Amino acid sequence: RGLGDVYKRQVLELYMINKTLDYYNKNAESFIQGTVSADLKDIQDKFLKELSGNKILDFGCGSGRDTKCFIEAGYDVEAIDGSLELCKSASAYTGIQVKHMLFQDLDKQNYYDGIWACSSILHLPKSELKDVLSKMSKSLKDDGIIYTSFKYGNFEGERNGRFFTDFTLDIFKDFIHDCLLYTFRAHETGRNIVC
Repeated sequence: RGLGDVYKRQVLELYMINKTLDYYNKNAESFIQGTVSADLKDIQDKFLKELSGNKILDFGCGSGRDTKCFIEAGYDVEAIDGSLELCKSASAYTGIQVKHMLFQDLDKQNYYDGIWACSSILHLPKSELKDVLSKMSKSLKDDGIIYTSFKYGNFEGERNGRFFTDFTLDIFKDFIHDCLLYTFRAHETGRNIVC
């Protein structure tokens, strides 16, 4: 492919990221109502059991549901989201200041015991996802862990006004091989990939 094609793809991906953030800004209230009460206790408990320390980053916290759960369990939690409206609502809901930040701007090194990225980084195109996964890995302490989830499939593009990258387990294993600094466990849960 020529440079023109690469440039067009980058512009399209940037447009889709901005469109996704606009979607969440415009639909924050309905999104929160649809997700804040979702029961993820089993997955949250598994994540917390694997932690060797107390410092968690909720990476794309949305409504703040998981941030609040982790705070109430006694953990030291930082939360970020790319949607300003979700940051405002999640800050009010959790009682902590949720930082307005894009995933690509993560720059901490050897800092977190765990990163919780529940249905969040699935909004990145594959071309940006490898770099973000690498940054996530670098921001972990040596024995840190990442939880993330993706919709099951091999789709990459716009769906319902937002950008999505879907994975099968095999495709995801191949995809992350070069960008993580540690081994991982992943499994399929029906229509999702959980790592």
